[in-house]
Amino acid sequence: MLPYLKELSDFGLLILIWLVQLIIYPSFSYMDDVNLSAWHPKYTNMISVVVMPLMLIQLFSTFYLTFNQFNWILFTQCILIILLWASTFFQAVPLHNQIESGNEIQSAASKLVQVNWKRTIMWTLIVILNFIGK
Repeated sequence: MLPYLKELSDFGLLILIWLVQLIIYPSFSYMDDVNLSAWHPKYTNMISVVVMPLMLIQLFSTFYLTFNQFNWILFTQCILIILLWASTFFQAVPLHNQIESGNEIQSAASKLVQVNWKRTIMWTLIVILNFIGK
């Protein structure tokens, strides 16, 4: 059951990150500062309700499986997840905070697209590794 929960969270995050990368973050550049400032707190609250449970399920299930059924694919996924969390909380979150503070909003929105490519690639690799491990 746990391996399926892990793979489901991996796949959910893959779909979500590609939507964020190709549609959501680029759409920020079409909003003026006033509208983006008004929309952004609502967006971050709503997306967090979806993202955080998936990220926590992925984190705990991958680490549990790695320590109880060790293999190099799971270990590699653990490393990628650590890097994802680091990128999320040390790169993406500060940019979101910059947008919310009203400080260089368009610059921060543009940087979000750039920073998010790393996360998009890492979540894609995690799912690809699921198929390699089969």
